[in-house]
Amino acid sequence: MKQKVIVYTDGGSRGNPGPSALGVAFVDENGRVTHQYGETLGVRTNNEAEYEAIIFALKKTKQLFGKDKTKEMHVEVRMDSELACRQLSHEYKVENSNIVPLFLKVWNLMIDFGEVSFTHVPREKNKDADRMVNEALDRGVQKSLL
Repeated sequence: MKQKVIVYTDGGSRGNPGPSALGVAFVDENGRVTHQYGETLGVRTNNEAEYEAIIFALKKTKQLFGKDKTKEMHVEVRMDSELACRQLSHEYKVENSNIVPLFLKVWNLMIDFGEVSFTHVPREKNKDADRMVNEALDRGVQKSLL
């Protein structure tokens, strides 16, 4: 049986485009957060930030568990971005030229995993990743004020 890892991702921008950040939260089988990350991204759109969060999550999964283990793993990426989720699940086409390279990065990263699935969740169920986005954005704003 494949080990399953659940990771929540979120990306956001203040202004669209504007200063942006990503948030990622890994949870265990009981729903407890085991690892969480938030990073600023510079100026991005909301959709670009959402994809950057997914890319970060897949890279971080490989870093945390190792390349050999990820080959046998099922990673479920949960997000509140319906657009990114449906694009990555092949339900929607990727038509925005800025998203195409990010989509391809995700697709190429998926080769390193046994299985990757994408699940849309309501915003209320994505609070940890959303909090990390806002904390990173707040830190970024504080830095720029100094």
